[in-house]
Amino acid sequence: MPRLGAAAGVIGLLAAVSLFVGVGDVSLGALASAVFAGDAESRHDLLLVGVSRVPRTIAIILAGAAMAIAGQIMQLLSRNRFVEPSTAGTVESAALGILIVTVLAPGAPVMVKMLVATLTALAGTALFLRILHQVPLRSVLVVPLVGLMLGGIINAVSTFFAYRLDLLQSLNTWMTGDFSGVLRGRYELLWISFALTVVAYVAADRFTVAGMGQDFVTTLGMNYRAVLALGLSIVSMVTAVVVVTVGAIPFLGLVVPNLVALIFGDNLRRTAPWVALGGAGFVLVCDLVGRTVRYPYEVPIGVVVGVVGSALFLALLLRRGARVA
Repeated sequence: MPRLGAAAGVIGLLAAVSLFVGVGDVSLGALASAVFAGDAESRHDLLLVGVSRVPRTIAIILAGAAMAIAGQIMQLLSRNRFVEPSTAGTVESAALGILIVTVLAPGAPVMVKMLVATLTALAGTALFLRILHQVPLRSVLVVPLVGLMLGGIINAVSTFFAYRLDLLQSLNTWMTGDFSGVLRGRYELLWISFALTVVAYVAADRFTVAGMGQDFVTTLGMNYRAVLALGLSIVSMVTAVVVVTVGAIPFLGLVVPNLVALIFGDNLRRTAPWVALGGAGFVLVCDLVGRTVRYPYEVPIGVVVGVVGSALFLALLLRRGARVA
């Protein structure tokens, strides 16, 4: 527990640094002057932090923690280390749902987009699991490749219709995570992902048992289908909320749970806090890199996480492949 507190302290430090990194210069002294001395010239800095920097930092923490937990749940339910929303067609299915709402009901509120995206993400994830049951040899390395191919097919369908309907730019926005547009009043939907993360922690023991197989779950008198439905619902809703709000963040739910599992094992009850903190910290670091590597320009978080995450994904694949050989 003390180590967990230290990890939370590191996340807090990264969050504090995030508040002062950006094109607009903000100093601690100026904020103090605005708050305590009522300095009119410093109120701009206070407004910038309150309207943009604080919401952005909160959004990063919520999205990072939720997507990491979603990836861990998917790995338990599929019994494969290399499955997560971006390698199972879940993200692409959510984007397809948003595209459908944009075409059929362009004036629909964000909540409607989230609900439709949840349903399509759930359908895409269920289709992925269905395909896995039809694969004769469920190799550890084959499963993520099946998911990537399924995601590619769904993304191709979305791209075709987006091109025909002149919505390619919107589709690219949903498929590329970016926190630069996060402002107060435009990120609060992510608190739903926080609530879902809490639900996942409450049901952690059930997901851990489900990871041991349907026969084992049935032997214990649990309803395997109910646990599977709960897990897939959490994963789909988290993915939909994040994609609708900030766009897709690839490989996050794959890399963080695997790194945590190397140290703490597979018990979700024990590892969930570490996975959540690891996801938040990973996205915070990548966001800081994206905001400073080409300063004053900003590299979208989806690009940075995609580069780092894909490299770590490849390293994990090679490590597991070498072990199998």
